[in-house]
Amino acid sequence: MPAPVDLDLPTLLADVEDEILRLVADRDASTRGMYEMVRYHLGLDGSGSSGKRMRPLLGLLAYASITGEYAPALPGAAAVELGHNFSLIHDDIEDGDRERRHRPTLWTLHGIPQAINTGDAVFVLSRIALHRLTDLGFPDAKVLRLMRLYDETCLALCEGQYLDIWTGEHDDRSGVELYFDMIGRKTAALISASIEAGALLATDDEEVIRRYRQFGWALGLAFQLNDDLLGIWGREQATGKEPSDLAKHKKTLPVIYALEHAEPTDRARLEAIYGADHPGAGEIAEAMAILERTGAQEYTRTEARRWRDEAIAQLDAAGVVQPEARERLELIMRSVISA
Repeated sequence: MPAPVDLDLPTLLADVEDEILRLVADRDASTRGMYEMVRYHLGLDGSGSSGKRMRPLLGLLAYASITGEYAPALPGAAAVELGHNFSLIHDDIEDGDRERRHRPTLWTLHGIPQAINTGDAVFVLSRIALHRLTDLGFPDAKVLRLMRLYDETCLALCEGQYLDIWTGEHDDRSGVELYFDMIGRKTAALISASIEAGALLATDDEEVIRRYRQFGWALGLAFQLNDDLLGIWGREQATGKEPSDLAKHKKTLPVIYALEHAEPTDRARLEAIYGADHPGAGEIAEAMAILERTGAQEYTRTEARRWRDEAIAQLDAAGVVQPEARERLELIMRSVISA
């Protein structure tokens, strides 16, 4: 097994951003404004945070954990990050979110039509990113397989967003099972694909690829459940956005669990608060008290830990992980999953 290269996370992050900047540079004077919007959203214009870049880092580390290097996988990592961000631009519009990472969202600055178009452009750029894999010498069959994985993942994202919007617009209780289906498509699918892509580029061993896919799926579920906790009980300075899932009527796991397990009086009161157009601070506090009484917070935390542990078990079961890459992967897991 080859000795691994230095996997310093800031270095990997800088290389990912260089790969993305190559794709989102101005192409001509007449469309400069669109690329400025792309760079603004990505945090690559110097105006604010660019986010953790967790998904591309996971893909690079998956590749490095098998091969001992990461540079050949950079186009795939860039594609993943751009794919994630096209969905965020559209999500901000669909959810009416006015702030992301402590800055105004794109649609609030440039209007909904330009933001939709910019999100579409970021999606196309994510596809273009994958073509450089051919230039780097990867076989056409492998590049086509990766493109198919990417397209299927983007479709899963859209399906998950449909379910998220639908459950938010209807009074029917979605239930825990449907919720896990939704976050599997919307969140776990992309994280799983990021890691699977790294393994797919690194090896032809189907069992290893399968283990990495399952590692990513479990990690994605753990990440979303941790986000559900932060969305109600988190701190704004830690998340970059106000903990407002209750105020926005988001049916995340703690709320769904509470509605299924609360006493009738508490259930009726929670439904009434959740149905209010603009619940006040007192009502939000009352809803949080109901969640606490039903054990919703502890249930969600336990599930997040369970899936995190499952992710680690799948990673170790792959049996090919370079020690340094394994350490970096766990560091990312611990940093983004505080449950």
